[in-house]
Amino acid sequence: MMRGRLIEVNSQPVRGEHYVEERARRLVEREFNLSTMREQQPYNDIVAGRWFDDTQPEASIEEGLAKLLGLKLGDQLAFDIAGQKVEAKITSLRRLEWGSMRVNFFVIINPQAMRDMPRSWITAIHLPASKAALEHELTRDFPNLTVIDTGSIIRQLQDVLEQVIAAVEFLFLFTLASGLLVLYAALLGSHDERIRESGLLRALGATRTQLRQAQWVELSLIGALSGLLAATGAAMTGWVLARFAFDFPWTFSPAVWLAGLAGGAACAVIGGWFGLRNVLNQPPLLTLRES
Repeated sequence: MMRGRLIEVNSQPVRGEHYVEERARRLVEREFNLSTMREQQPYNDIVAGRWFDDTQPEASIEEGLAKLLGLKLGDQLAFDIAGQKVEAKITSLRRLEWGSMRVNFFVIINPQAMRDMPRSWITAIHLPASKAALEHELTRDFPNLTVIDTGSIIRQLQDVLEQVIAAVEFLFLFTLASGLLVLYAALLGSHDERIRESGLLRALGATRTQLRQAQWVELSLIGALSGLLAATGAAMTGWVLARFAFDFPWTFSPAVWLAGLAGGAACAVIGGWFGLRNVLNQPPLLTLRES
């Protein structure tokens, strides 16, 4: 691994004020972590161009970085590495799998261009808990070795995510309970009218089973429509967050809509049963007399 600053693109100087996005300005104003290798590594998929050979200075760029900085195949890059200017032409764009827990780099330059550059070596290993003492042995035997325990970092992130998930789940349950209470209150408001309506329908020959099925259909449609709207809103919110906040690909999931339809219908039927359970218990003759 080498550290270098991008100083030119196609022989034109690179400055932060040339870019509109704040992230792009930050990237060009600091040093990149560069790497060099001959073979294409796993989880580095070529999406455009070809993997470089070792006949002339060439570079492979992560597709997100290329889009952010407006780079394309064939562009000539120049980096300042430890006071030395290194030039390389972009021959490929890569899509990285950041969740692979492997060491990934935005920019990889072939060994031909990096032959005389000072460098550090970096790798990632999986160390079982039973061999945790090996970390201390390595730092003791190799004083110039830096060991970073990513496991503890991941555990801290997991703790934070679990707290966020718990807060979201509480908010979801609170919202669901509020919706059921609103539905229950709305049904109670039309309770007397529904009793008169069911009494009239039963007097005209409708059975209790038919009326109960009609109630279930009504409640199911209300719940399914509510669930569909909620799923659509959740999907749109997820797309906005993925696109503009976290900058990662959004994947369409039909399960969200299916869960919204089924969950909304089930909650509406359950909540409606509590509000309408006494509607069909009134004798139709008594209902008509009271009307």
